[in-house]
Amino acid sequence: MMPPVYVKPYVKRGKTDAADAEAICEAVTRPTMRFVPVKSPAQQAALLQHKTRDLLVRQRTMQVNALRGHLAEFGIISAAGVAGLNQMITLLHAEQEMLPEPARKLFQEIVAHLRALEQRIDDIEKQIVAEHRASSVSRRLAGIPGIGPITASAIVAAVPDASTFRSGRQFAAWLGLTPKSHSSGGKERQVGISKQGDSYLRRLLVLGATAVIRLARKENSSRQWAAKLLEKKAARVVSVALANKTARIVWALLTTGNAYSARSA
Repeated sequence: MMPPVYVKPYVKRGKTDAADAEAICEAVTRPTMRFVPVKSPAQQAALLQHKTRDLLVRQRTMQVNALRGHLAEFGIISAAGVAGLNQMITLLHAEQEMLPEPARKLFQEIVAHLRALEQRIDDIEKQIVAEHRASSVSRRLAGIPGIGPITASAIVAAVPDASTFRSGRQFAAWLGLTPKSHSSGGKERQVGISKQGDSYLRRLLVLGATAVIRLARKENSSRQWAAKLLEKKAARVVSVALANKTARIVWALLTTGNAYSARSA
């Protein structure tokens, strides 16, 4: 399979089946053409779990932000983030008398919806963790610092065959974690990461790298590497750099079948 965006430049004019077929035949002969590996039904089902969980998490965040904003209009202030949800609910119960009856009912409905979302997220996460424990590949990936059951199972589901990538750098580039080059007039400079490819996997790896950086001073080779880089670069830059390194380690483990070793990393 080829991504349509890579075939489109070979369409001469118009939109017909014949023109599309001609463009596909031309594109498939290009030596630099990139192909999309075909996922199995089991992998597609696993990815559906991740996408559903991600959707519910985003919905929960929206509901929490809305609840905080509405409470602030009535003078009830709580901490930011999902972590402040319990505080908001406690304050809501404590200040019920100062709220009008219509507002109180609506707040109760929002809280009930949030609780239902949390329960659904928890159920899906349990399913993902159960499948992670049943997969030897996923368990091996979880041995890498910054990768937990969610990230490991997402990688297994999204990457049917890691050998299609010639190197760890190509795998990291597929995830959009490599610098993007801009060349003009004989001068070349890097303008940040490309952010191409699977944004969900990229986000999971960056979040995991951020967690590793918080423990950068402990005895671990990847953390020592991050600690040294933190002396020169901003934490966000180091998080992306560590996510890039983690992606290369993931590729090595997927292609060789070995387990993670801190010394080899």
